[in-house]
Amino acid sequence: MRITFAPWGETLAELTDAARRAEAAGAETIWVPELHRSATVTAAALAAATERARIGTGIALAFTRSPMTTALEALDLDDMSGGRFVLGLGTGVQRLNENWHNVPFGKPVAHMRETVRNIREFWRTCTTGDPIDLPGDEEPMRIRGYQRPFPVRRADIPIYIAAMGPAMTRLAGTIGDGWISHELCSPRYLAERVMPELETGLGRAEGKLREDLDVVVSACCSVSDDRATALRRVSGLVGFYASVRTYADFFAFHGLAEQQQAVIDVFRNGTGAEHLAEAVSTEMIDALTMAGGRDEVAERVAAYEGVADSVKLSPPTHGLSAAETRAAQDALLSLLPDLTGSST
Repeated sequence: MRITFAPWGETLAELTDAARRAEAAGAETIWVPELHRSATVTAAALAAATERARIGTGIALAFTRSPMTTALEALDLDDMSGGRFVLGLGTGVQRLNENWHNVPFGKPVAHMRETVRNIREFWRTCTTGDPIDLPGDEEPMRIRGYQRPFPVRRADIPIYIAAMGPAMTRLAGTIGDGWISHELCSPRYLAERVMPELETGLGRAEGKLREDLDVVVSACCSVSDDRATALRRVSGLVGFYASVRTYADFFAFHGLAEQQQAVIDVFRNGTGAEHLAEAVSTEMIDALTMAGGRDEVAERVAAYEGVADSVKLSPPTHGLSAAETRAAQDALLSLLPDLTGSST
């Protein structure tokens, strides 16, 4: 099981330093998100700062760039990193796409399918000058008279798809080189709810085997010898997601429906989503995150063995000051060599 890492930094300089430390500690992939920074620009900074680890967008928004722009950025990042780039894509939610970015959300599964198709076709033909004519309800692509004058390092850059719902998860199994989970994904949820959908999707892809799909579970880790500190640091993340009714089935699966409703009630009474830590029960934190001492967190990571292929570890950030997030990340980075078996 591969150990990968999603670093945090108040500045890009701090972020790249954390990435270098994670690489030195044995992390096989360094992931960058997209919300408060551009995923592709941040990935470029990390590609320049590292030497061995793969650099992945975890995730870039799939619909807010044209497929051609995404394809070009991926080619440049793969060139810059020496063939170490992984393109992780996610849909985001409808409100984010339409209100924040003024782009159509459409039917997200079909939209993602056509987006990935277009990116791969562009990679395949961009240096030949062959025309591209791909019909579609969400992302038709017609390109004539274009030929990239530069060589392509790889025309098969891996594409990972982030998915929460069953239809998108099945799509990831069918067309993705990998699947990336939501930050809250317990081993039991992965085994009982996610893997059957991924396997259904795999079955729809002719000749595709289970080992052809990298199953990446995302896990927020809070490491501290003081258990109360470990729990407090990660409680804001749980509160943030518990405030969203979209995740009702997820919390109910873990027997946490009443606890989620309690968080929603506090949220509706005016507490901001970033400040719901006090409404979160210890039971919710234990069920959905990795919080505790070094040995306890290591055991929780090991619980994914045999189900996940990779674990994407990240420090807690929701509702925390920069200083406390920094301390949480330092503690997690100090544990990384134990998890990866690295001697550095």
